Amino acid sequence: MNLNRRDFGKLALTAAAAPTGTLLAAKPNSVFNGVQLGVITYSFRDMPEAHTSAEKMLEYIVASGSSGIEFMSDAAEAYAGSPAVAYTQAGRGPGGFGGGARGGSGRGRGGAGGGRPQLTPEQRAEMQKQQQARNEEITKWRLSVSMDKYKALRKMYNDAGVTIYCLKLEPNANMSDDEMDYVFTVATTLGATSVTTELSNNAAFTQRAGDFALKHGVVTAYHAHEQARIDAWDNVLAQSKGNAVNLDCGHYYAGTGQSPIPALEKLHGRIASIHLKDRTPSAPGAPGANLPWGQGSTPIVEILQLLRDRKYNFPASVELEYQVPAGSDSVVEVKKCIEYARKALA
Repeated sequence: MNLNRRDFGKLALTAAAAPTGTLLAAKPNSVFNGVQLGVITYSFRDMPEAHTSAEKMLEYIVASGSSGIEFMSDAAEAYAGSPAVAYTQAGRGPGGFGGGARGGSGRGRGGAGGGRPQLTPEQRAEMQKQQQARNEEITKWRLSVSMDKYKALRKMYNDAGVTIYCLKLEPNANMSDDEMDYVFTVATTLGATSVTTELSNNAAFTQRAGDFALKHGVVTAYHAHEQARIDAWDNVLAQSKGNAVNLDCGHYYAGTGQSPIPALEKLHGRIASIHLKDRTPSAPGAPGANLPWGQGSTPIVEILQLLRDRKYNFPASVELEYQVPAGSDSVVEVKKCIEYARKALA
């Protein structure tokens, strides 16, 4: 089956008819021929209140037609009462979507940021002091918050037809055991079977993250960008059954210039979820483009059909990183991607 630029364009006519900002009456269903299509909620980062309102985020998910998500932690923790929401609303939050650990991903749509005045050493020291105080406030809140709001959040999403299969509330090497327990307890409370974080060379951390995941009956799934190769996860997978793979097919293709299908075949038993986007191969000094599905050369159709034909049971998340066209929004574009996948899996 060939789905190209013209096919993708036609999907806009159907997708644009879906209202944005209101919950749809019908529950979404993005399971096609046994393949769970979902979306990472980072895809809706440009929508109003996406960082701070779990209710608004749910509206965007349902309107996009997705019945499963990888949930970025911002809106989830905001719903539970995190003090971080005040910093996010003020435009000075600690990390925002992605938490700052995804440096080098090329994410976001802003300009290069030229013209920012150089900070004095005193100003830098003051900013670091303020950041540390914010981090300490958030950690203190995390260690005292009840899981009741997270239980209510899960019910709200499940009642709307949305399953939270993955949580991106990233553990890190500096967390205390109590805060690590918080991360994985939130994940299981929401119904997630994995927590995603960035692939690390810190063996002590990845061993610890895998052990904590096992303790809570889930896995820590490691995401990689263009540095990913077919053997990139070998060390963490050998360390612990609590470690797993979050394979970004677009980044893998852009970085290697090769189909990710051999990696999917090799790793399928340890993959927690994958990300889908359409990219072109990168070259030195020229990162591969992120394009509407069907305009790049990532073998999305073949990847989806592999999942269908081999009956791989991990979800595939739409990750919207291409430029949203004028007159559209990310909800409409995610809906087009999901429809593209449905046609590929028919």
